[in-house]
Amino acid sequence: MAEITAAMVRDLRDQTGAGMMDCKKALTETGGDMDAAIDWLRKKGLSAAAKKSGRVAAEGLVGTASGPGVAAMVEVNAETDFVARNETFQNFVSEVAGLALSVGDDIEKLKAATFPGTTHSTQEELTRLVATIGENMTIRRAKVFRVARGTVATYMHNAVKPGLGKIGVLVALEGAGEGEVMELLGRQIGMHVAATRPEALDVNAVDPSSLERERAVLTEQARASGKPDAVIQKMIEGRIRKYYEEVVLLEQVWVHDGESRVRAVVQKAGLNLAGFARFQLGEGIQKETSDFAAEVAAQAGLKA
Repeated sequence: MAEITAAMVRDLRDQTGAGMMDCKKALTETGGDMDAAIDWLRKKGLSAAAKKSGRVAAEGLVGTASGPGVAAMVEVNAETDFVARNETFQNFVSEVAGLALSVGDDIEKLKAATFPGTTHSTQEELTRLVATIGENMTIRRAKVFRVARGTVATYMHNAVKPGLGKIGVLVALEGAGEGEVMELLGRQIGMHVAATRPEALDVNAVDPSSLERERAVLTEQARASGKPDAVIQKMIEGRIRKYYEEVVLLEQVWVHDGESRVRAVVQKAGLNLAGFARFQLGEGIQKETSDFAAEVAAQAGLKA
């Protein structure tokens, strides 16, 4: 059986909000499998978490750039928030986002592309920046959307500068219409996405493994009610619909009025929502928090 460490308990606690000892027991019961431990807590009614929290733990900036019918978004990471306030670093992120408009979102191609205003590659420019600022940095990810007719809107939540911040969103809208109207709707959808964190554009795009995992948890919860099988099946289907309303963008309630569905808002505008992307700085990257791990270890009798 895998050794259950304080760091594992801490991570599970961060993701579920469950008690420390419950997290320790969940990890013990599931052999240290984090996903299984989350499900174990949910089945026991000890956690309301529907998915991993996407804990933010890295620094740097998310950057966006746009042109006619195209927009790009990149994430460039650094070790400290201090670097994100460095003008040279900010300019680098902006240039990389602009470069992605023509190069695309393949990271290796983006790194190999000639950095604007130089004769060397973007990766070489990053290496020079690392040497100058003195922190490790990396171009982590990129996304580019293009539409033949329509617009790709960008939204940056709490931007530190135009097109730079910690939560960025791209929204691809297809259709005919006034450019300003589409841009406004795209920006509103971007604000919605930043707030609600949808996982899929429509029901068909939901990850099958995530859906099956959710169904398994909901099935066990429903069976615990002791109701007849026919009633249980209706309960499960009702909860699956609720799950879709939580994770599917087009099924979500429009945050701007609290009533309409996103699907209805887009249809009313006579447009098609072709795609979206949401980057939150450092999402999924873990950073050491040794003091808290030591605290957990002291209370739970675990190795830090």
